[in-house]
Amino acid sequence: MADNETFDILLVEDDLGDAHLVKVALRSGPIPCTLHHVKDGVEALAFLNRKAPDYLDAPRPRLVILDLNTPRLNGKEVLRKVKADESLAAIPIVVLTTSEAQRDVADCYALGANSFIAKPIDVDQFMHAIHAVQSYWFSIVKLPG
Repeated sequence: MADNETFDILLVEDDLGDAHLVKVALRSGPIPCTLHHVKDGVEALAFLNRKAPDYLDAPRPRLVILDLNTPRLNGKEVLRKVKADESLAAIPIVVLTTSEAQRDVADCYALGANSFIAKPIDVDQFMHAIHAVQSYWFSIVKLPG
């Protein structure tokens, strides 16, 4: 990581409280990141594909943090579409969701998720989880591009 490098993250989250917590956690975290927030899977695909007027100049995120339970197009469908698209498939996707169901975990990994994290209920644990994601993906892992 270059000294002044900032990483773009796309957060797909319909719960504004959780989105705010992610934003606060990233701001206080160890790695400089720019958060781009969309509220559902349709907006996520528009952002990633730069299809809608609001997203024509959207940066290519280095990481997607994806909630499973989003309106219009759920997280599993987003995973399926992103990982099937050759131009997007290399973007790591971390599923961050309230679900702890084994079926959801298995489905997400089968669809190409890079990590699956059940949202901690405790605020301090939530912040710690986001900091861990940030550190892992931007200081330990070598990402493409």
